[in-house]
Amino acid sequence: MTATIKDVAAAAGVGIATVSRVFSGNGPVGAATRERVLAAARDLGYRPDAAARGLKTRAAAGIGLVLPDVADPFAAELAAGVLAAARDLGEHVVLDVTGGDPAREAAVVERLAGQRLGGVVAVPAGQDADWAAAARAGGVVFADRALPAFPRIPAVRADDAAGVRALVEYLTGLGHRRVAFLGAAAPGAAPGVRERAFRDALGRAEPVLVPARTSRDSAYGAAAGLLQSRPDVTAVVASGRLLGEAAVLVARELDLRVPADVSIAVIDDVPWAELCDPPLTAVARPARAMGRRAAELLARDPGRARPAAPAPLPTELVVRGSCGPPGGGRGGR
Repeated sequence: MTATIKDVAAAAGVGIATVSRVFSGNGPVGAATRERVLAAARDLGYRPDAAARGLKTRAAAGIGLVLPDVADPFAAELAAGVLAAARDLGEHVVLDVTGGDPAREAAVVERLAGQRLGGVVAVPAGQDADWAAAARAGGVVFADRALPAFPRIPAVRADDAAGVRALVEYLTGLGHRRVAFLGAAAPGAAPGVRERAFRDALGRAEPVLVPARTSRDSAYGAAAGLLQSRPDVTAVVASGRLLGEAAVLVARELDLRVPADVSIAVIDDVPWAELCDPPLTAVARPARAMGRRAAELLARDPGRARPAAPAPLPTELVVRGSCGPPGGGRGGR
C-alpha cells in the first residue's frame, strides 16, 4: 500500500501541515522536526507528488544544478549529494554544465529560469560570473565557492583554510622548510582562500608560489617549470586535482623519487590518489555533503529572504605515502 502524507505525519508525531511545509519548503520548520519527518518518509517509502503539489500551491517544482564539469570527480560527488537530497524531498533535478565559462553559465542560468524551477544549486564559474538576475529572483544557493559580488546568495563550502593549515603543519612537522604552492593566483590578482591559508601556515618562512590556471595544459606547464627550476623545493602542495595529477606526472617524467626527492600532496582527494605509487597524501573535501546541504538549504529557504552563512563543512587530512622527511636535496643528482 502506498504511504500517504497522513502516514508520514503519524510516524513522525507531527501534523499534516508540518509535513507539507517540510516538502514544500514553505514556512518555518525546526531542524530536528524536519529530520524526523524526512526519516519517517524514507522508512515508509513516501514520495510526494511533485506535479500535484505544483497544482495546489502554484509553485514551481524541481532543482536546477549547474556544474563546471560532470567528469570531475568532485563535481560528480557533489551532484550525488544534490540528487540524494532531491529524492528525499520528492523533487527532480535538471542538470547543466558550464565548462567554467561565465558566458556559457549566463546562458545556462537563463535557460533554467525559463523552466520555472523551484531553485538552483550552482558551482559558479568564477569572479566574472553574472548572477545578478538570479540573485534578484531568489532561490539560488552556491556550492564550493562564494562570489563576493553577490553576498546575499548563501554558499555551502568546505573549510579549505583548515585543511591547508593541517597539511602545511604536517609537512613542516616532517622537516620541510621549502614548500611550494602549485596553483597560486596570477601576479596582481587576489589570492584565494587556499593560497592565503598556505601563506599564513608557513609563518615566517618564504613561500614558493607557482601561478597556474585550472586547465590541464597550464597545470602541466606550471608543475614542469617548478620541478625543473627549483631543486631546493622539497615538498609541493597542489591546489586541486589537475595540479596534483600534473605534479605526479612531471615527477615521474623527471625520474624524481617520491617522497625521497620531493614530497607531493593535493588539496581534494580523488579516487586515483590511492592508486599512485606511492599513494598520494590529500586533503579530503566533503563534496557529497556539500551538495546535500546546498539542496536542503534551498528547500528550507527558497525565497532567501535574508542572507544565510552556513558554517563551512570540515575537511580531513588523509596521510599516505607520498610525503616523508626531506632528503639530501636534488642538486647533486
